Amino acid sequence: MNLIDSHCHLTYAELSEQLEAVLARAAEAGVERIISVATDLADAAAALSLARKYPDVVRVAAGIHPHGAGKVSDADLEELARLWRDEPIVAFGEMGLDYHYDFAERAVQKRVFAEQLRRALPLDRPIIIHSREALDDTIAILIDEGYSGRRVVFHCFGGGPAEADLIGAHGWRVSFTGTVTFRKSKETQEVARTYPADRLMVETDAPYLSPEPVRGRKPNEPSFLAHTARFLAELRGESLEALAEQMTANTQAFFGLA
Repeated sequence: MNLIDSHCHLTYAELSEQLEAVLARAAEAGVERIISVATDLADAAAALSLARKYPDVVRVAAGIHPHGAGKVSDADLEELARLWRDEPIVAFGEMGLDYHYDFAERAVQKRVFAEQLRRALPLDRPIIIHSREALDDTIAILIDEGYSGRRVVFHCFGGGPAEADLIGAHGWRVSFTGTVTFRKSKETQEVARTYPADRLMVETDAPYLSPEPVRGRKPNEPSFLAHTARFLAELRGESLEALAEQMTANTQAFFGLA
């Protein structure tokens, strides 16, 4: 079984301080590649350093997380756009809106999100979206900036069929984390059960959101992706090997991985 963790944070201290062991356990569990997602400029530099050290395993996505939008200058956005041309970067983000915590003013979040999208549009790379309690505004900004029909994934999807349909109506997709394994995630499981096989992707969002049966274990790590994949195979009534192969092919195609 081979899998790709399409979204985790290898640079966060919980993982970076034991990185060799984390990567070894991932390989043993069949997780052959990892996209480490950076959430600000310093994080992007650290992730790029990891990608150069582990070129066969690590790729990078980079963006400004909505939590940090209030600290971002126009110069920062220009520097981010320059970094986006670096070869290990396969996607832009995570970016978007978070109305749950509101760590930055909503108007500022919207501006920083839209500015990233404008700079990203000519480069035609996948966009990784963080959207929490802000789906309508997130979709509206994506449409306004010309992203209908482009490669966009709403990561860590935790909604139900109605939300998945709104996202899918514009040609975008969702990806599933360990939260889909939680007993209370019935609506998300309903989406995952019938989600188109050729669009299905999984992620850990490590070091957060460990899946069942290791939910209480911290930190989450890429090797735990195998538990989520196994759960999805059982949920969908498919073999684990066939589903893993399909999800790996989907992730390779979406992110343009060799």
